[in-house]
Amino acid sequence: MRMFFAILACKLAYFIGHLLGRGSSLPGVIALKLYPNILSEIKMPDYVIAVTGSNGKTSTVEMITHILTSQGKKVVTNKEGSNLEAGIASVLLYNCTFGGKMKADAVVLESDERFAKLTFKHFAPTHYVVTNLYRDQLTRNAHPEWVYDYIKESVSDKSTLILNADDPLISLLGRERENVVWFGIDKQNFSTEENTSVYDDGAFCPNCKSRMKYNYRHFNHIGDFYCEKCGHKKHDTEFTVTEVDLKNRMITVNGKDHIKLSFASIYNVYNILACFAVCSIVGIDETTICEEISDYVLKNGRVVEYYLGSSDGTFLISKHENSVSYDQSIRYLVEQNEPCGVIIIVDAVSRRYSTGEISWLWDIDFERLNAECVDHIYLLGAHAQDLETRFSYTEILPERITVMQDIDEAMELIASKKHSKLYTITCFSDKAKFLSKVKIK
Repeated sequence: MRMFFAILACKLAYFIGHLLGRGSSLPGVIALKLYPNILSEIKMPDYVIAVTGSNGKTSTVEMITHILTSQGKKVVTNKEGSNLEAGIASVLLYNCTFGGKMKADAVVLESDERFAKLTFKHFAPTHYVVTNLYRDQLTRNAHPEWVYDYIKESVSDKSTLILNADDPLISLLGRERENVVWFGIDKQNFSTEENTSVYDDGAFCPNCKSRMKYNYRHFNHIGDFYCEKCGHKKHDTEFTVTEVDLKNRMITVNGKDHIKLSFASIYNVYNILACFAVCSIVGIDETTICEEISDYVLKNGRVVEYYLGSSDGTFLISKHENSVSYDQSIRYLVEQNEPCGVIIIVDAVSRRYSTGEISWLWDIDFERLNAECVDHIYLLGAHAQDLETRFSYTEILPERITVMQDIDEAMELIASKKHSKLYTITCFSDKAKFLSKVKIK
């Protein structure tokens, strides 16, 4: 009876919240208050797929859900992005019977990396994907190795781990464990022998703290690593991107399966590979996976095409407080090698908490924007002058940079100019401030 009333309260609160356009965590908060262990008693379907990590969670979950749904599976997922315990409770309880049975063939969940241990103390995913760990949200997450300890607490012996073999920290989760599936990318023409980022989180082995070595890197600490002292190294991979052709927007998996990219970034390749691995493991034919995911355009708003004035633009979500995310967006636009203007907005650092901590700006490789294809750079928002200070330490000429705190005023100025192409880089917290002022394609 206690379960019945907790689920009833959740469903009612969820329904009312959606009518009012409110967030989806409150119903879960109410249910967990009424019955704290309710998630332990939910009857889950055969497949409970969870994804966590610093980057790629939402995109990977969306693609897995798309493929499973295309094969006639009923999938329950937290597509609203409510990835803490209460948000996950909301979506699960709303989609189960009053007796606590999930009305789905599969559950696919995105979980915040720090709070996964709270959610998965109630139930163990059948398949648990860990994408990566980067410096991310220093104010609440501190160092990636600290976050790793939280993720480690969320891992159950019952789960099949699906791990990024190219990430030395994530790879520790699979040491001395049998039920692990590894994915990674072979050496490509964009791989380098040395670190090219502003900082190097791959300098030391996360297992024994000795000096780490690399055969190659794809970016920052991601690549083919090995430690001569303890033997920690990149694991052989069952799912491998053997060829990446960013120019022609094509990747090859395991030497035979070809997938067209709607968005040609290294980030996207890793997300697609993780999705490919999961769907293959749960029994989807690999030809079908390729057909469903080729040219797939994400619906989560990470990449948005727009018009501003007479200029054509692309909006790229890049997490504030996450320099690797910014680096990959910058890398993408420079590799397009087309004349462009670049807009960078840092107004509200976070939408979760109040902070003015901007040390992460110094970890971003803004020097890469000193490229012939970049005509002009616009630094906007409350932290425009912090950006200006950071850019003063690059070799980019000041006359190529416009600094304006008022975003609306700046957009009027940019709209009055003609750029062959515009790229906008900012975070979720500042997304609406820009997209509400442009014409979405």
